[in-house]
Amino acid sequence: MTTYFRRNPKQNVKNINKHAVLDLIRFMPGGISRAGIAKEIGLSRAAVTTIVNDLISAGIIRDAKQQAKTSGRPRTLLEIAPEAGYVAGIDMGATHLRVVVTNFGAHVVTEKEISFNIAQGPEACIAQADQILRESLAAKDISIQSLSAIGFGVPGPISSDAGMVIAPPIMPGWDRFPIRDTLEELWQQPVSVNNDAELGALGEWAYGAGRGAQDLAYIKVGTGIGAGLLIDGRIYRGSTGSAGEIGHLTMDNEGPRCTCGNRGCLEAFSGGHAIAQQAIDAIQNGQHTQISRIPLKDISAKDVASAAQRGDLVAQQIMEEAGQHLGVAIAGLVNIFNPDMIVVGGGVAQIGDLFLEPVRKTVEQRSLPAAATNVRITTALLGRRSSSLGAIVQALSIAVHNIAEGKDELRRQLVA
Repeated sequence: MTTYFRRNPKQNVKNINKHAVLDLIRFMPGGISRAGIAKEIGLSRAAVTTIVNDLISAGIIRDAKQQAKTSGRPRTLLEIAPEAGYVAGIDMGATHLRVVVTNFGAHVVTEKEISFNIAQGPEACIAQADQILRESLAAKDISIQSLSAIGFGVPGPISSDAGMVIAPPIMPGWDRFPIRDTLEELWQQPVSVNNDAELGALGEWAYGAGRGAQDLAYIKVGTGIGAGLLIDGRIYRGSTGSAGEIGHLTMDNEGPRCTCGNRGCLEAFSGGHAIAQQAIDAIQNGQHTQISRIPLKDISAKDVASAAQRGDLVAQQIMEEAGQHLGVAIAGLVNIFNPDMIVVGGGVAQIGDLFLEPVRKTVEQRSLPAAATNVRITTALLGRRSSSLGAIVQALSIAVHNIAEGKDELRRQLVA
């Protein structure tokens, strides 16, 4: 079984094995026993017992339920101990901010989503995220010092080593702003900063529609469009962290202007702003639609999707064409990447089959049969939670591995 985070080459063998054991316990479908761990990673049962006992002593894992076998004694499965601590996941989108706090079992303790504007710039946006996080924690009588790690997602290409975005098309004022360093200084906690579509892929892979998939693409269709790519169980980021920017594939050289400055990008046809603008254009051209009851300046993609669900023909045509354009781009992704699953999420995708069926039909028509034979295209099971729960996956990875290596206790002593 493979995992998505990078190994530190300076880690000693024991710590590497601890990490491998933790990942099997966290992500193995159906759970795993001590014997199963030994078989998966090729260690002796005695070595696995030593590692498991260390992790139990540290309070990270515990014996869970017993699973019956076809013969012999039932096996005892292991699980992460939920009471070991808390982590937070923050999904900062272009127009929304969602904060989720969970225990180590990924059980949601509290969550809140508010309307938001990423164009306010980093200082204002981070101040707002800080306020919502602290309010959410205070409501449950949890101190920020009680958190073991925080995952943070943004809608732009991330340099994961530097913890900042590079030339983000829909994040004015954020270019090369030190996001991770700023947040770690503000919260005095380890922070992982990732692209929101990557986190959507992780969330769906760990807890949603993509459980068990090894090669998965999560397509987030919101104000912008991005893809998180999971290849052989690992997030693929590319050499500079900008892999998956599917929204800026050129669909038409003479098409509408995109936020990135080019013309005819997928985002300019199927992104949230584009869908709203198409509805505005239809109204100004005299087409009859329910959306005309809304002031032009207030029309959003959500309004178009709602009208389409109510049977509005203009809205349905807009959503169908947006789905077809997305299907063309996904067909190219299927031909190149050959995934076993495509998960479509984000606010626009919440409309369901009215949007997804044109995507499926276009992919079927335009993909090579050999590439499209086994691919499943589905909506995000976690809905609007995909990216925030992906941030939880990242935060838990930091938290449990730091505790396993004794770093968490050292950090708490330094902070105190």
